[in-house]
Amino acid sequence: MIDVSVIIPTYNRSKRLLKALASVARQRDLPAEVIVVDDGSSDETRQDVVLFKEAHSLNLRYHFQPNRGPAAARNAGIRMARGSCLAFLDSDDEWHRDKLTVQYEALRTNPDYLVSHTMERWFRDGEHLNQKKYHLPRHGDIFTHALQLCCVGMSTVMARQELFHRHGVFNETLRCCEDYEYWLRVGALEKFYLVEKRLTVKHGGRPDQVSNLFRVGMDRFRIQALAKLLSVSSLERHQRAAVRKELVKRCTIYAKGCSRHGKVDEASFYYQLAEFCRTQYCSS
Repeated sequence: MIDVSVIIPTYNRSKRLLKALASVARQRDLPAEVIVVDDGSSDETRQDVVLFKEAHSLNLRYHFQPNRGPAAARNAGIRMARGSCLAFLDSDDEWHRDKLTVQYEALRTNPDYLVSHTMERWFRDGEHLNQKKYHLPRHGDIFTHALQLCCVGMSTVMARQELFHRHGVFNETLRCCEDYEYWLRVGALEKFYLVEKRLTVKHGGRPDQVSNLFRVGMDRFRIQALAKLLSVSSLERHQRAAVRKELVKRCTIYAKGCSRHGKVDEASFYYQLAEFCRTQYCSS
């Protein structure tokens, strides 16, 4: 057993949750605890977790809360966690049996790092997807990469408790892209240790996923995250300039989309925001 708390947020995914839990139960070294945060499920999640706990030798804790979104669910798990390290697993993903062992050892032998992530295997509708080089996770300074896309897979992450004491928790006002905002905020100040092994299995392409539910207008959340990041006083000058440049790009893209769909006022707002950011970028 290793000193890791596994946090699994879930919402109406009882059968997929069981597969995620099974991948934890198969770990070469079991975690000190597993915390399932049920974010207001109305299916058989509670009963299935109870039955799973009876059948497996995991220290499994179950917490129910009214539906508030993935950020609030993860934050509840963070508050409950007792381990020195926290590992996150989305309820529709799975882990390779060596995941916790290898990643925990990587953090143990590299004490200067507060956070680690791994490479992934991607599946969509059951079919394996080849990742483009653009999507591959990075080691060390990930900030520039993190501006362009959500480059830290939640189910790949293991972090020391200190990370959350130092940088806070997920932004609960964001119902989507909360991971983009958080790892961008962290990546501005921290280096990431990349375990160059495909230890995480990510499943996608389903209509119940948050990224699918909010696929129309998703850039609104990223724009909000970037604008908030500009208020962080500890950003270096080149980082601030990079954020403004990315904000100009996303505002322009989103404004064009609004124009195509006849949302004149919204398009005007984001065009103006892009122009304001462009002015600030050019003068910095």
